[in-house]
Amino acid sequence: MNERKITERDRPMTSEDLAVCQQVLEAVKAEFQLGDGDEETSRSAAITIELYRQGVRNFDQLKVLVFAARGKI
Repeated sequence: MNERKITERDRPMTSEDLAVCQQVLEAVKAEFQLGDGDEETSRSAAITIELYRQGVRNFDQLKVLVFAARGKI
């Protein structure tokens, strides 16, 4: 049997985790004037979740990194 080590990335996100990501996404949408259906909104959401899963949990740090990924900084 193949035993695989469960990492932090494998852990399911809780409603609190998703709330932080949603707050960051709302800040990104406001800054870049994005709508809910925009492709850039989906990309920003994916970036936000990926960074969160990599261990960036602080709202301000997460927002700065997403802004940087979007070319704002």
